[in-house]
Amino acid sequence: MPKFRFASRLTTLLARLAGGGKRHVPAGNRLHRFAGDRDANVVVIFAMMMVPTIYLLGMALDYTQAYHKESQLNAAADAAAIAAITPAMMSKSTTAAQTAATNVFNATANSLYGLSAAPALTVNITNQGLARSVTVSYTAGSINNFPILLGSPAWPIQGSSSAAAAGAPNINFYLLLDDSPSMAIAGTTAGIATMLANTPGQESGGGCAFACHESNPSADGLGNPGGEDNYALARSLGVTLRIDLMAQAVANLMTTATADEQTYGNTYKVAIYSFDYAVNTVYAPSGLPSSNLSAAGTAAANNISMPLVYDNNWLTSSDNNSDTDTNFELAMQTINTTMPAPGGGTSTPGDTPQEVLFIVTDGVDDEVVTSTSACSQPTNSMGSSQYRCQQPFNTAWCTTIKNRGIRIAVLYTEYLQLPTDSWYNTWVAPFDTPSPSTSLIATNLQSCASTGLFYDVASGGDISAALQNLFSTVVATAAHLTQ
Repeated sequence: MPKFRFASRLTTLLARLAGGGKRHVPAGNRLHRFAGDRDANVVVIFAMMMVPTIYLLGMALDYTQAYHKESQLNAAADAAAIAAITPAMMSKSTTAAQTAATNVFNATANSLYGLSAAPALTVNITNQGLARSVTVSYTAGSINNFPILLGSPAWPIQGSSSAAAAGAPNINFYLLLDDSPSMAIAGTTAGIATMLANTPGQESGGGCAFACHESNPSADGLGNPGGEDNYALARSLGVTLRIDLMAQAVANLMTTATADEQTYGNTYKVAIYSFDYAVNTVYAPSGLPSSNLSAAGTAAANNISMPLVYDNNWLTSSDNNSDTDTNFELAMQTINTTMPAPGGGTSTPGDTPQEVLFIVTDGVDDEVVTSTSACSQPTNSMGSSQYRCQQPFNTAWCTTIKNRGIRIAVLYTEYLQLPTDSWYNTWVAPFDTPSPSTSLIATNLQSCASTGLFYDVASGGDISAALQNLFSTVVATAAHLTQ
């Protein structure tokens, strides 16, 4: 019904009820007629519906406003909970984390119009080792536009948010790097081809891909220009060796570790050792890991190098050691004695860093044993109850170290197959098949590593990227694994 028509008829009805017509009608009759009039019923229903309609409209308006305020405060609670577990905050105290969460929440709450009072905020934080859990909860009131109608000056609102994270631990890294003669192989496929092409008189005419470092190369009749050894030849040809790539990878790792420290607010310390027939200190000031990662990187780049031997089979002019220049057992025994028992890695007073051992190697042991039973592979006699043992890396010391709660990360730089080399075919090929990545060498090294901390790099592969990926995996799992 158009509104002007409804108003006109309503006026007429009211006039009639009041006796404003031309004929006089008794009041009782007028009331009876009004009650029986259809238009009169509409007026009564309309009047009756006005009160609940206004109430519902007011309630809907106040509820909508309260809902929007609650949504904004819920978002503020989410942000507050996260603020207490950021990487930088994880290294700080519970009080500092509570303050950070409160400030983030209040930044939104204080700018929110229409609250009856400042929200009542509670921030609960629980720390367990490196793990932190946070719960942010609040109660507040949204001012009602119809307080009398709704019987309350404010609409109550509340909410909560929870978050959890594990902080980055403080870690001492011990790097044990294989610098034995087998790590003197050219580091790329192109480099191997170059070395083979320039040493045609070696290894029964097949050439040699290894840049062995000798002080008396003339004894071997290598045929190199000026009688130089293969190490000097590789340098003159501009060939990068695997050990060069390893040294640069360690130096690059120190840069990555420094950046991680700045991001997560924790502390890394490092000690670097290499091993061949002996164990050599590359970087360990006062015999301890150091937090000077920059100096560690410089030491790695400059001090990781090949051992100098006298010539083939001779360590010195008076020590014919049959090239037994890779003593894993000695290296692992030494590092086990050097590394202390690990702590939790937290900044709690009295706690100590976690301990992690990195091993970078091609995985082939070459050492002297006093009985054939001490070697897992066939041996050749060196006389006087001494035998040359060439075998895959022995994992016995790995088990001992891991049982102490120290994690081991292994980067396997694959031992190159040399099918034209008679020595390789006799002594190494039996356990370097069917391929370096599936051989017994790889299997043993993977067994040595803690769960998930084994990487395999083929010849010519990116050792630096692999080492950094291994480091990232160690750090990411540090709060959850103990071995």
